Amino acid sequence: MIIAETPRLIISEFQIQDAPFYLELLSAPKWIQYIGDRNLKSVEDAEKYLSEKTIPAYKNQGFGFYKITLKENNKPIGTCGLIKRVELEHTDIGFALLPHYEGKGFGFEATEVILELANSKFHLKTIFGITLEQNSDSIKLLEKLGLTFEKKIKPFEDDKELLLFVKNL
Repeated sequence: MIIAETPRLIISEFQIQDAPFYLELLSAPKWIQYIGDRNLKSVEDAEKYLSEKTIPAYKNQGFGFYKITLKENNKPIGTCGLIKRVELEHTDIGFALLPHYEGKGFGFEATEVILELANSKFHLKTIFGITLEQNSDSIKLLEKLGLTFEKKIKPFEDDKELLLFVKNL
């Protein structure tokens, strides 16, 4: 199901048949470095992850992570979306692109429309963004979206320190 469109992108719900792309995305070096290794080694692993974690969020939370596809050639290039984690007070925004598509404005274009939906469709009043301090590209995008740094946190069991950014919608 299509969630939104921008001049260059289609943002839609993931489906099981997206597993080969999902495997490629979650295996990208920056995904593993900055987001974390999800231990996906095969298309079957990606199908399981999609069916157990990504796709159920649409029903369980009303939103989730969506596929970013180029309009010009129908090629999937990344993901963006919202997730409500039990470890955080508010919903946070996330995004990732295949390496070839970074730095071309696609991340901003997609996440900007997701922020608009967070307010207008999902009726969220506050959005968090979390990232590692070393992830300068993510920090730049969060700031461009209007999120501001609030503090350093360690919300997960891995005890990694993350930067917490906040935006009131």
